[in-house]
Amino acid sequence: MSFRTALSGLSAANANLGVISNNIANNNTTGFKQSRAEFGDIFSLSHLGMSSSRSIGAGVKLNAVTQQFTQGNLETTGNALDLGLNGEGFFMLKDDGATVYTRAGGFSIDKDGYIVNSAGRRLQGFTALDDGGFAAGTGDIYLDTQQNNAKATTKTQFGVNLNSAATIPTVTPFDYKNTNSFNYSTSSTFYDSQGGSHTLTAYFVKNGPNSWTAYYGADGKNPLGEPSATPPVPAAITPNSATVTFDTDGRLVSPSPSNISVNLATLNPSNGATNPMTISLDFTGSTQFGSASATNSITQNGFASGELVGLNVDQDGTIFGNYSNGQSKSLAMVAIANFRNQQGLSPVGDTAWAQTAAAGEVIIGQAGTSSLGLVQSGTLEVSNVELTEQLVNMISAQRDFQANSQVISTNDEMTQTILNLR
Repeated sequence: MSFRTALSGLSAANANLGVISNNIANNNTTGFKQSRAEFGDIFSLSHLGMSSSRSIGAGVKLNAVTQQFTQGNLETTGNALDLGLNGEGFFMLKDDGATVYTRAGGFSIDKDGYIVNSAGRRLQGFTALDDGGFAAGTGDIYLDTQQNNAKATTKTQFGVNLNSAATIPTVTPFDYKNTNSFNYSTSSTFYDSQGGSHTLTAYFVKNGPNSWTAYYGADGKNPLGEPSATPPVPAAITPNSATVTFDTDGRLVSPSPSNISVNLATLNPSNGATNPMTISLDFTGSTQFGSASATNSITQNGFASGELVGLNVDQDGTIFGNYSNGQSKSLAMVAIANFRNQQGLSPVGDTAWAQTAAAGEVIIGQAGTSSLGLVQSGTLEVSNVELTEQLVNMISAQRDFQANSQVISTNDEMTQTILNLR
């Protein structure tokens, strides 16, 4: 009996040592979760299926090897597609239709434009829609590396201060080439439907107390056109001027936002963009104070086409593409999965787990919602193995093995003694 009991102890110590050695071996494995051997004692039962108060234990058995899904430290890597999870959840990966789950977030873009891990499994997420939202279902995350299409300017806003102490110009009429015929000018870039860049210039001429005339020119051409040219050249912008007025406190009275029409053919007959183009011109925020005329702000909503130059991943898992034209847009969102019983997951290697009935139904959502953790871009979650603790456990397992071996040795001596009786 004691031989068998000691043998179960040896087997348990050996199993414990195997778990410890696996933990130590994966001390530097990204996203690895340490395991723990859990044991239970064995009692011999009577024919009634019960043990008595005089029953002697029959040894030990391995009940389970449970994984400990505690948070590992996040180490900075600087690579935007290295993703660490701070909190609960797993990244979802697919390989030949099979879904697995992992905490190892070392990803890259493959030759086909999909985000994959080192084993070639594709990261799952929500596809970005044209309206700014995301698809309801998950799928392989594909990054479209094509150009970001150009957008024509539809609104330009000038925020200027016009010097209230300025005098009415003595040189008349207005001549865009003669700086003495106007008080101040400022310019803004605007884009046509093909991403062509143009310059909109506003010339301000004071014509009385709290009243100014703004002339609009494009690409350095005469706002008034060239009526004396052969053939005559019309103004590129209509209307080509507006009256700007302020109240006695220097606040803008008029104009409110108004539309101007830009004739691109006048600027360049070879321009193939949509023509004419309409721009809402807004002077909201402009003032007339007793300081030098200056431009405080200029905004416009158009841009040229651009190439994808970088990626950025937000804490909610949204992947943004950064383009050479200064624009940024969402391309996809990383899906995060979680389970009611994480220890019910089945390890399948490569720091990944598969769903089982014991784990429960998968919960899929956006990072930072419900119980799901946040995505930390440029980091990787290291193994949660505490090496010092494992070394101490290894010493304890070694002592257990030695002690059970000593029991067998003692039993052997006792048996030998009995055999020598005469």
